Amino acid sequence: MSTFDYDLFVIGGGSGGVRAARIASSDHGAKVAMAEEFRMGGTCVIRGCVPKKLMVFAAGHGAAIDEAAAYGWQVEKGRFDWRAFRTRLDGELRRLESIYTRNAEAAGVTIFHQRATVADPHTVRLADGRLITTRHILVATGGTPFVPEPYADLGAMTSNEIFLMDRLPGSMLVLGGGFIACEMAGILQGLGVAVTLMYRGTQILRGFDSDLQGHVAAALMQQGLNLEVNTDLTALERLPDGRFRASDTQGRVREFDTVLFATGRRPNVDGLGLAEAGVNLGDGGAVIVDDYSQTNIPSIFAVGDVTDRIQLTPVAIREGHAFADTVFGGTPIKPDHTMVASAVFTRPEAGTVGLTEEQARAEGPVEIYMASFNPMQTSFIKAETKALMKLVVCAKTRKVLGCHIVAPGAGELIQLAGVILKMGATKDDFDRTMAVHPTMTEELVLLRKPTRTA
Repeated sequence: MSTFDYDLFVIGGGSGGVRAARIASSDHGAKVAMAEEFRMGGTCVIRGCVPKKLMVFAAGHGAAIDEAAAYGWQVEKGRFDWRAFRTRLDGELRRLESIYTRNAEAAGVTIFHQRATVADPHTVRLADGRLITTRHILVATGGTPFVPEPYADLGAMTSNEIFLMDRLPGSMLVLGGGFIACEMAGILQGLGVAVTLMYRGTQILRGFDSDLQGHVAAALMQQGLNLEVNTDLTALERLPDGRFRASDTQGRVREFDTVLFATGRRPNVDGLGLAEAGVNLGDGGAVIVDDYSQTNIPSIFAVGDVTDRIQLTPVAIREGHAFADTVFGGTPIKPDHTMVASAVFTRPEAGTVGLTEEQARAEGPVEIYMASFNPMQTSFIKAETKALMKLVVCAKTRKVLGCHIVAPGAGELIQLAGVILKMGATKDDFDRTMAVHPTMTEELVLLRKPTRTA
């Protein structure tokens, strides 16, 4: 008979933690408990992927109305009703939250709707003071937005608060150049906000393929967004009327209705008791784990953004499932972190999988196949937004090392490309494939001569 209250205690009710708890309980018969201090569903469901994508849809309808008019439809475009959207969004998030709760409870998981911290390698402490013993602890607390000093106490927004606005501002300064900054800037501009996106680096979307970066930047500016790179804040102050005055490295002083910091996320480990329990933490507090998501303390594991491996929801889910199968199913499984596809939900979307051109060139000679063109849908009405199709190919083996797409629906397209590259497809496999005409992605199988070699 077990001497512990539970076989597994999961701290964090997001995607990775819920998947691990459900599989451990329903598939492997473990006695499982979970604690979530905020809302079940975590960052993705409550303040990340889901509400963001719904806002992307909302923002896209404005451009679609303009496009419809150009095609000949008689339409009248009014103002976007944020309050109506926000009411519907809140209802949808409550529905999803209840589904996450029901599914976990149906799998036999006991849920404590309060904060839990690590008391020792086999004990967690609930906010109400109760101590619960457990054979294994899984930390799945995700990440939290980072606001640099000295701006943390000014009341500026982060991605956590963007969905909670009572009304849309007239103007907004977005700070950052990653995918969250670019997505939010594009969304808000599409909803009618005058947006300035300020980034201290030379180009947005650091770490992405350089051609993809350039195409997304051009699209954002074409849509009316004010993009300022090589620029950083020198001062930010909150005015008596609630607005912000921002000074920057270009010598400008401007006022904005509100400011959004999208300057990165860090592992959500503050006050969890991990260091006190002996768990090794890395830069920024990331929980250091091995290939099986186990920390240096044998009974403590971690999955998802808190480990700062790849900050994507599907990765956290796969890690959580692999953990449950490894620890409770007797089948050791290492999550495969190679060839992970991802998307940036700007307008148009950007999708990427595999190596960037820069990464591939560092490993050996490559051939680059690329097409940049005006898609039929928008070229007909003289719109200038271009699509990008790019393949990075090993010059020796002809294996396709990377695929990068900027186009409407790129998030959907890159999922299929991810399967193809995961299987080890070569450029010859692409060449042998018949095109689907007329489509944008037919370009991927019609790229016969390399644009450049390196």
